[in-house]
Amino acid sequence: MMYRAIEAEITAIVRRALEEDIGSGDVTTECTVPTELWLSGRLIARAPGVIAGLEIASLVFTQLDERVQFEILVMDGEAVKPMQELARVSGPGRALLTGERTALNLLQRISGIATQTRRYVEAVRGTQAVILDTRKTAPGLRALDKLAVRLGGGQNHRAGLYDMVLIKNNHIAAVGGNLAETVARIREGDPKQRLVEIEVRDLDQLRQVLQLDVDRILLDNMPAYQLREAVAMTAGRVPLEASGGITLENVAEIARTGVDYISVGALTHSVQALDISLWIDKT
Repeated sequence: MMYRAIEAEITAIVRRALEEDIGSGDVTTECTVPTELWLSGRLIARAPGVIAGLEIASLVFTQLDERVQFEILVMDGEAVKPMQELARVSGPGRALLTGERTALNLLQRISGIATQTRRYVEAVRGTQAVILDTRKTAPGLRALDKLAVRLGGGQNHRAGLYDMVLIKNNHIAAVGGNLAETVARIREGDPKQRLVEIEVRDLDQLRQVLQLDVDRILLDNMPAYQLREAVAMTAGRVPLEASGGITLENVAEIARTGVDYISVGALTHSVQALDISLWIDKT
């Protein structure tokens, strides 16, 4: 279901990535690999982590040659160990060798995001806090980055600027610093009446915002003791999201303050790709 919802975007990303890599042709493969040669290989995890995106890796190869067979051995979201076999692939050798790097680039990135997300989700287990991503994604790859977060057990914040309102300090400054006027302009100007979230930086701003018509409040770069005060002050009237300076070292403490959401830019803007290799079997 996750893949079907963004199938067109995934296909476009894969095609663009292949075009970028192949250009006018894979000269090395075309000069060394006969057109009739068939090869088989195995995708192997070289490090522990959470696997996500094997169907996308498969699509890379079948975009090059629909005769490629790709057998997935690990489910999305499954934790794997070093040297674990993830998938088997067979087909025209040129398609396997030409598609190898693009398939691995995408699979390693998606699995790296899913792995990091799982670490954050596990760190806040036992609290009510939900781990969210942000818009700090690789340009052109947002659909995949956000898919990876979901496969790692997190949830998506807004997909872009179009599906939710997030009033940040620069918006407020552009309206002369008037919080009430900023929210009023949104409510009057948005015909779809989308979910409205507003960012606050201190408890004084929070007190003002609690008097306004908003759906969620983002508590920006507040230390844990202020977050606890904010939770007590809000008393469940509006969902609260903690954001800014979130790390694996402090996320559990932040979750225990009672906030509803924790958004983490590091899930997608500082990705450590999961080490995965394609081993071609000897012919």
